[in-house]
Amino acid sequence: MGENLQAPPEKMPRHVAIIMDGNGRWALSRGLPRLAGHRAGTENLRRVIRASVEFGVEYLTIYAFSTENWGRPAAEVKGLMYIFEEVIDRELDELHQEGVQLRHIGRLEKLSPKLRKKVLAAIDLTKDNQRLILNIAFNYGGRDEIVYAVQNMLRDGISPDEVNIELVSQYLFTAGTPDPDLVIRTSGELRTSNFLIWQSAYAEWYITPTFWPDFDQEEFAKALETYTQRDRRFGGVSDEFYE
Repeated sequence: MGENLQAPPEKMPRHVAIIMDGNGRWALSRGLPRLAGHRAGTENLRRVIRASVEFGVEYLTIYAFSTENWGRPAAEVKGLMYIFEEVIDRELDELHQEGVQLRHIGRLEKLSPKLRKKVLAAIDLTKDNQRLILNIAFNYGGRDEIVYAVQNMLRDGISPDEVNIELVSQYLFTAGTPDPDLVIRTSGELRTSNFLIWQSAYAEWYITPTFWPDFDQEEFAKALETYTQRDRRFGGVSDEFYE
């Protein structure tokens, strides 16, 4: 299906966001440690990034590590940090050559100085690339993002009468990025998990039982194909209602 995905550009989502869920269960189902699943998940990300470019997606946002994930066992958290650092070292040059612009959404404060420095260097290196904007949500939480936005509005002396939807959006980590058209969640869980809770207010959702390491180009194409068949009304009524 991936090679045969046919849809006019206006039907395709500009911005796709993905909750990459199921790495641990994928590993355990194979008798492997959970970190093996996270490694497999990072390998799969490379395929999905390439498919995004091929399918004409302009913005891709991935949920890599939430503010709640710090509550996982210390060994797993440490392993995830190491994998994230390893991925930057291994993939950055190729992503840059392929025209991918890296952005971070979330807070960098809790990351180690070494990892924080690498993240900022990757952002700076790729800042002029435009083929695909890749937002990496790392140490990110939707509620925390809104709290952060309110805190900064107060610091800037914004009066209550000035606050509106557009202004709040400008204070979010995703400022300057269009809201997601499609949010994909792998592994079959039916939760938003504190992901882009402001931005996804009118996004279309696609839930698949496929674990993230197995979510390949064909699965991605299925999600996009489903999206192109949706009637997005944004709270209104379909034109067919009046026919």
